[in-house]
Amino acid sequence: MPEPTVAMTAGAPDDGPTADDVRAELGRILSSPALQASARRRAFLRFVVEETLAGRAGRLKGFTVAVAVFDRDETFDPQSDPVVRIEARRLRRDLDCYYVDAGRRNPVRISILKGSYVPSFEWREPLPSTEPQTSGAEALAEDAPPGRARPAADTKGGRRIPPRRMALAAMAIAFLAAALSFAMHYGEGERATPAGAGEPELVVLPFDSLSHSAKDHAIAEGIGQELVRNIMQFPGFRLFVVPPGSSAADASDPLDRGRLLGVAYVVTGSVRTDEGRVGVAAQVLDAASGRVLWTGSYDRKLSPGSLMRVPAEIAAEISTAIGQPYGVVNTDLAVRTAGADAASIESYVCVLRAYAFRRSFALAELAPVQQCLAEVVRRDPAYVDAWAMLGWVHLDEGRINYRGDGDGVPAYEKALEATTHAVALDPENTRALKALAAVNHYLGRYAESERLARRALELNPNDPETMAQLGWRLAVRGNFDEGVKILKQAIERTLNPPSWYFHLVAIDLYLRGDFGEMRRIAERSALNDRGVGQALVAIACGELGDAACARRALDDMAQDRPFARDPEAFLRRHGAINEIVDALLAGLDKARRVAS
Repeated sequence: MPEPTVAMTAGAPDDGPTADDVRAELGRILSSPALQASARRRAFLRFVVEETLAGRAGRLKGFTVAVAVFDRDETFDPQSDPVVRIEARRLRRDLDCYYVDAGRRNPVRISILKGSYVPSFEWREPLPSTEPQTSGAEALAEDAPPGRARPAADTKGGRRIPPRRMALAAMAIAFLAAALSFAMHYGEGERATPAGAGEPELVVLPFDSLSHSAKDHAIAEGIGQELVRNIMQFPGFRLFVVPPGSSAADASDPLDRGRLLGVAYVVTGSVRTDEGRVGVAAQVLDAASGRVLWTGSYDRKLSPGSLMRVPAEIAAEISTAIGQPYGVVNTDLAVRTAGADAASIESYVCVLRAYAFRRSFALAELAPVQQCLAEVVRRDPAYVDAWAMLGWVHLDEGRINYRGDGDGVPAYEKALEATTHAVALDPENTRALKALAAVNHYLGRYAESERLARRALELNPNDPETMAQLGWRLAVRGNFDEGVKILKQAIERTLNPPSWYFHLVAIDLYLRGDFGEMRRIAERSALNDRGVGQALVAIACGELGDAACARRALDDMAQDRPFARDPEAFLRRHGAINEIVDALLAGLDKARRVAS
């Protein structure tokens, strides 16, 4: 892949910031705790700024940056190692987020233009201010400080618009415009999200305030900003915003805005505060048909100490419902594309099909999904999500051992190769990290598996599937206290949890002797699971002396050959500790005695 075109965009001394101005701004950025960049990305920023100020902007190629910042040697090949492109994309994101919030009043702005590693330096227009500055907390805590006269409000169409609302709206537009610049594409330089990948496109509209209170406006803007940031943590989305001055911005109807942008999904909502409480309503709409796919309502008590926390909490819950692998958007896409031909399926839909397979683990779907994913990575070798899911599906083939004719090692080796490659392409892709964590678990590398799973959860704490993966592995290795707690959180945050989310919760109840609650949880897990789920139902019914229930569950369990063929081998292959294996085998023996 050719290097990005270098274009020197730093302003000339007569009209742009001086070197001293730029270095002062660089110091402000690097010393700010609000900059979310890693140590390497901070070094990246310092290097390209200093090289540009020294007159060496023309040397800022991918090779130069890789050697100077990322410890690569003279064999570095940007086509096989995309580290510089990936980290440049993240650095642009870090800078955009910084200037939206902490750096919004800085006199100078440093940017890394897309398609180049050369920074640009420009003076920033001061934010308009028609009232004394207050902190964000003060703006939320009160509409106007006691004893201070309100500034005169502007009007529009006879309706008074408070100055603070205008300032907050300007900040939200700036944030959303910045988000658009780095959220619309998956890759860097020439590696944009592949055309026709089918990744869901959605627009998050600013939430409406249903009153003229500055507090309502501030909360609405806060939720909108947090929601954009949180959705971007879920891989595989194209996120759009409404650019100021566009025809979409002028449209009054949310669906019209979505149609003008050409997106499939529109996220909208409203905020109202009343007597110390805040109510938030959110919707996801099908832009084409206007159909409401999901609604959520949230009610929180407000106090001075919670004013900054509440918008973030509500935004996290909304983004979880929208962005999770089994959430609103992916579920709707799976329904739309059901029955599509795997040979011609678009890349993202193929990833969705892999997720559907990982709910049912149906043998008939294994080969078509593997073939589909293999074709995707051949066609688009930099598509990280497809590499991650290909590794997952190879792992499933080995660990489930459908035919009972091997130990799974060849499939594990393929899974390790694919998931390792996915993480090498993007070390912060949560799908890739989760997949590599799973492979390490089944190879018996439990500490490394846990480390990778915790890293994935750290990167996206709002993804319930990431929670469930970590919780399941902790519990199956005997750490029930932490593992089951995490699994329950994942279940609470998932619209339709897969069966395996419940298995270790039921096993924990069994080991504690709570057979009634175990039966309830096991029956939920057995709705789409004839193997482990039905075994857990049979065990619970055996302990409760319900012969008919135990008999039905054992009959259903027998139809799941991978489990029924050798339950002990199945459990040990999944890394279950001796306590779990021994207890479940004893429980199945008792269930058979009760049933007969």
